[in-house]
Amino acid sequence: MRGRAAVRVALLTALTTAALTGCSGSAERSAGPPATTSPSRAVWKPRPGLAWQWQLDGRVDASADVPVYDIDGFENSAADVARLHRAGKKVICYVNVGAWEDFRPDRDAFPHSVLGEPNGWAGERWLDIRRLTVLRPIMERRFDMCRAKGFDAVEPDLVEGYGNDTGFPLTARDQLRYNRMIAAIAHERGLSVGLKNDLPQIPQLVDHFDFAVNEECAQYDECGKLSPFIAAGKAVFHVEYTEPRSGFCAESRRLKLSSMLKEPELGAWRRPC
Repeated sequence: MRGRAAVRVALLTALTTAALTGCSGSAERSAGPPATTSPSRAVWKPRPGLAWQWQLDGRVDASADVPVYDIDGFENSAADVARLHRAGKKVICYVNVGAWEDFRPDRDAFPHSVLGEPNGWAGERWLDIRRLTVLRPIMERRFDMCRAKGFDAVEPDLVEGYGNDTGFPLTARDQLRYNRMIAAIAHERGLSVGLKNDLPQIPQLVDHFDFAVNEECAQYDECGKLSPFIAAGKAVFHVEYTEPRSGFCAESRRLKLSSMLKEPELGAWRRPC
């Protein structure tokens, strides 16, 4: 897996204020009964300025001397997480919650009716996030996996389908409902949860998420939109892919972002601010 900056361009150009008040009427969009899972530990609250490593390509390389690692939840084992914990690291579980992936072991759990258009990444299709009663148990099992492996937090990816060509008439309200459900599933399991991109909905979601993960806010001149997280004492883990560090690190330090330069493949290589 790799970064997701490409899918957000259409979102940022297509959203309007009216979209944020769009409504949906399907009864199937109900989140269903709350899960009975009780957290067994305090939810981790990462503070602004924490250095981090983001590696989604393969099994984790633990050589980066940073306190936070964000790694793929499926491709890494409980032993990998425990190794990072022994080294004093906090570990975030990357999980795609907005698109179906044909290479994941639970791919057959998704009914065909929730699969939409391809999202530009090989083997992936957007999900109909209005179908909460269908998707919730699948995402609960994925987050159960993260908890069972010992992760401290989750990074749910592709939580801004409403601004893309998904094949479904998704609204901003649909996305808010889904994203809040995702945050609740994490918290019910004692896991911290980060908001990935979705900058227009930060005002409505900052209270539901414990940190933010952002791609390329400097390139699009929008890092200031992440300030509600910093003001709330919550970390913003940020990467750029093409901007030189000289073009964003000073501003990142001023805003108290946790910033670094990464290659889009999100391997072990990193150049922090």
